[in-house]
Amino acid sequence: MFTFVGGLTGEWRIMRTDAVIGEPLPEAPRAEVVTSLVASAPQGALWLLRGVTSNERYVTRAERQLLVAKQPAPGRPEAVYAALIPIRKSDAWWELTQDERREIFETRSEHIKTGLRYLPAVARRLHHSRDLGEPFDFLTWFEYAPEHSVAFEELVVSLRVSEEWKYVVREVDIRLVRDVAA
Repeated sequence: MFTFVGGLTGEWRIMRTDAVIGEPLPEAPRAEVVTSLVASAPQGALWLLRGVTSNERYVTRAERQLLVAKQPAPGRPEAVYAALIPIRKSDAWWELTQDERREIFETRSEHIKTGLRYLPAVARRLHHSRDLGEPFDFLTWFEYAPEHSVAFEELVVSLRVSEEWKYVVREVDIRLVRDVAA
């Protein structure tokens, strides 16, 4: 269980928050990533986003093995840039069967194949929120070093032009930087 807290304090300074599709989140200057459930907003919090890490739901065994082999864990010292991208998909997406979603997700949109091209430069962790009754279905956390900023932008653009993104009804793009002691 993870809670992302946007507010007045936190390890991460929010550089910008963009409502890509749908309603924005309240502007917050800082964010904290908490590795547990935060049940109620702490003092100074402007938003809370909660999610759980889970098994990869749309990957084959071979794809999972590739991801595990190439995927670095978040928290690398050089990865001082981050992006938190909460996403909600349409009812039409959730009305599709699992195999229909897989067909769009990987066969036609090449989501995993695209993501693999940017590993290990960009670390990512997916959090599921839909079954928790949260306002987003997924919270994706990315971390990368400043020299990989262009690669990260390419990754985001590639995913946003895919067929899968036609089902996105709300997306907020939050860009952050970790303050590093001098």
